[in-house]
Parts: sequence; C-alpha cells; structure tokens
Amino acid sequence: MEKKQGKEKKQKKGKMGKKQKKQKKKKKKQKKKKKKKQKKKKKGRKRKKEKKQKKGKIGKKRKKKQQKKGRKQKKEKKQKKGKKQKKQKKGKKQKKQKKGKKQKKQKKGKKQKKQKKGKKQKKGKKKKKKQKKGKKQKNKKKKKKQKKERKKKKKKKNKKQKKGRKRKKEKKQKKGKKKKQKKKKQKKKQKKERKKKKKKKNKKQKKGRKRKKEKKQKKGKKKKQKKKKQKTGRKRKKEKKQKKREKMEHKTLRSRKES
Repeated sequence: MEKKQGKEKKQKKGKMGKKQKKQKKKKKKQKKKKKKKQKKKKKGRKRKKEKKQKKGKIGKKRKKKQQKKGRKQKKEKKQKKGKKQKKQKKGKKQKKQKKGKKQKKQKKGKKQKKQKKGKKQKKGKKKKKKQKKGKKQKNKKKKKKQKKERKKKKKKKNKKQKKGRKRKKEKKQKKGKKKKQKKKKQKKKQKKERKKKKKKKNKKQKKGRKRKKEKKQKKGKKKKQKKKKQKTGRKRKKEKKQKKREKMEHKTLRSRKES
C-alpha cells in the first residue's frame, strides 16, 4: 500500500515537473520574442533617426544654396533699383526745380489772394463777432426777461394759493363756528325741553300724589265715620237692651208688689 502511494506521488511529481518545464519553455519563448521585437523597434528608430539626419543635412545644404542664390538676386535687384532710382532722382530734381518755380509763382499769387481774403475774413469775423455779441446780449436780455416773468408768475401763483388757502381756512372756521352754534342751540333746546318735560312730570307726579293723599284721607274719614257709626249703633243697642232689662225688672217688681 505504501509502495503504491509512493509510486502515485512520484508520478504526480513527475507530471507537475513536466508542466513546470513546459511553462518555463513557454516563458523563455515569449521573452525571446519580446527581445526580438524590441531589437526590431530599436533598429527602426535608428534608421528613422539616420534618415532624418540625412534629410536634415540635405535640407540644410539646399537651404544654404537657396539663401546664397537669393542674396545674389537681391543684390542684383538692389543695384538695378539703385540705377533706376538715380535716373528717377535726376528726373525728379529737374521736375522739382520746374515745379518750384511754378510753386513760387503760385505762392506769390496765393499770398496776394490770401491777404485779400484775410482782409475780407477779418472784416467778416469782426462783423460776426459783433453779431455774436449782439445775439449773446439779446439772449441774456431774453433770459433775464423770462426769469423775471417766471418769478412774477410764481409770485402770482403763490399769492393766489395763499388767498385760496386763507379762504378755505375761513370757510372751514365759519362752518365750524356755525356747527358749534347749531350744536349749542340744539343743546340749549334739548335742555329746555328736558326741563319742561321734567317740570310737567313733577307736576303730574305732585298732582297724583295729592290725589292719592286725598283719596287716602277720604278713605280714612269714611273708615272713621263707619267706626263712629258702628260705635253709636252698638251704644244704642246697649242702651235699648238696658232699657228693656230695666222695663222687665220694673214689671217683675210691680207684679211682685201686686201679689
């Protein structure tokens, strides 16, 4: 059993070793491939650099050649231009001298014209100044007049408003006075009426009390008379009874005597 297990272990180990070997080989292959790729890239960059440098050298050379050619052409052009300018300068000088003479003549004529014009303008300016001054003064006068009129108008308006306010105040006071007097009159009237009413009421009450008193007194008198009447009635009755008793007594006495 142990032998079998050992064998299996060995086989397992062998299998694992094979797998690791395979992976190692694969890794090596990949590394090699990567190195090759990097080498190729490096080579490509180097070639590119060399190409660029070569191109740059050729370009520099061509540029130098072109610059030289350009400078030469520029120089030739300048010389040609210089000759032309010299010729033109000469022609210009002659033209200028001719023109100068003409201008001198024109200047003289212009000066005379200017002097004439200046005198005219001076005169016109003076006139204009005078007109401006006159206009300014006129405007000043006008403004002053307008200011005065505005002030006058304002004063008039204020006076009118003041008068209006005064009238309004007086009207209000008059109205208030009238109202006060009316109220006073009304109060007086009401007081008078109340007094009259009270007097009437008091008179009525007094009359009522008097009537009540008289009624009471009448009633009392009647009661007194009734009492008196009753008293006299009782007295008469008593007297009658007494008389009757006396009569009877007298009768019995007589009959006793007779017997």
